[in-house]
Amino acid sequence: MFFVDTLEFEGLGNRSYLAGGLSAAVVIDPPRDIDRIIAAAARRGVRIAFVAETHLHNDYVTGGLELARVTGARYLVPAGAHVSFTRTPVTDGDTVTVDEGLALRAIATPGHTPHHTSYALTEDGLGVAAFTGGSLLIGTVGRPDLVEPRLTERLARAQHASAHRLVDELDDEVPVLPTHGFGSFCSSSQAEGDTTTIGKERETNDALTLDVDTFVARTLAGLDDVPAYYAHMSPANAAGPAPVDLTPPRRADAGEIAARLAAGEWVVDLRSRMAFAEGHVAGSFNFEGEGKLATYLAWLMPWAKPVTLLAGTSEEIADAQRELARVGIDRPAAAATGDPAGWVPEGERLASFPRARFADLADVHERGDHVVVLDVRRNSERAGGHIEGSVHIPVHELRGRVGEVPDGTVWVHCAGGMRAAIAASLLDALGRDVVAVDDGFDAAGEAGLPLARAEGIR
Repeated sequence: MFFVDTLEFEGLGNRSYLAGGLSAAVVIDPPRDIDRIIAAAARRGVRIAFVAETHLHNDYVTGGLELARVTGARYLVPAGAHVSFTRTPVTDGDTVTVDEGLALRAIATPGHTPHHTSYALTEDGLGVAAFTGGSLLIGTVGRPDLVEPRLTERLARAQHASAHRLVDELDDEVPVLPTHGFGSFCSSSQAEGDTTTIGKERETNDALTLDVDTFVARTLAGLDDVPAYYAHMSPANAAGPAPVDLTPPRRADAGEIAARLAAGEWVVDLRSRMAFAEGHVAGSFNFEGEGKLATYLAWLMPWAKPVTLLAGTSEEIADAQRELARVGIDRPAAAATGDPAGWVPEGERLASFPRARFADLADVHERGDHVVVLDVRRNSERAGGHIEGSVHIPVHELRGRVGEVPDGTVWVHCAGGMRAAIAASLLDALGRDVVAVDDGFDAAGEAGLPLARAEGIR
């Protein structure tokens, strides 16, 4: 009997897998913090015999090299991936025996990267699982534009061919187990659902229902912005990431927090956006620990800038530290927990700003008050509808474009509130008067705010 355990990493929108038999297992696309993988194998009572990468990842730092070193496993990496460490290169058709009757076969599936490789798990010769990495995802495919702009169209065509190869070689009932596609920006589009099979994808996936030219045109038209930190991930993975250090960061008092802010370092408050708005250290930024912390902090923060973390508890600091290590932000400069009043020097007060709903903004419009409405959603979101007269600067571009925000009180919104809170904290740190709209965008139309759409006004 075989098993497949799924390890989810919601902050980055990825999954890793532990699959094996009675005594041995293989790990597919492990995260940087390998202790979770080792613990999962221990619960199963299996030895990790192989660690397999589907590709050099663009969105996170792999734990594969360290996991293989610690466990003695063979490290399977696509032969076409140029790396600086010793590994077992795999090419199309290569097969390894994981456990008795259980084998893993490499299937070349270029598209997400030129060297991308999927793996079919077989039991007694029958396919039982397909680990598709960034190739065939749930209802979509991995984006083809992360390697080199000149290769994007060619890789999109390769994605189409790779998807067809997978469904041609595998039975309809075989589960498709991708690494990306659960919120990851490595996905060319976001799809609903958590599980799928080869047969379901055959019926619903654009790569399998559209001709290649239509698929390529639609895929390229739908590509959104790429997080800036992606530029650092593939080189780190090719060089061979160092072991992760998750020991607690040094504790900072109010004086040190103030000094770090004065030095231009980043002080990041991990508390909820509600708590941050009510009272925070002036100059600090709000990236909720419960949100997509690693994605947005790594995207917005200057690379290698020292960061100090603030949170209610040491457990929240530890969770954030773990998530940030997955994208190469290895060691916070310092951290502080407890009552926010203790994060500012004696005699100083916490800063704050108001939160509101779209209905409140509608009331302001009704009164004729002049305010700036700042939309920080991505371009693709804005195209579906926006508030008339609003200024549009995606949150990941705001730091470099704050000069474009007109004078006046800024009512900042996104699609749900998290990114608006980030943007409001950035503007608040610069001394702007802000109101963070903490509401779903659907409520804007329901409140009577005038909306514009790409095809016209309603």
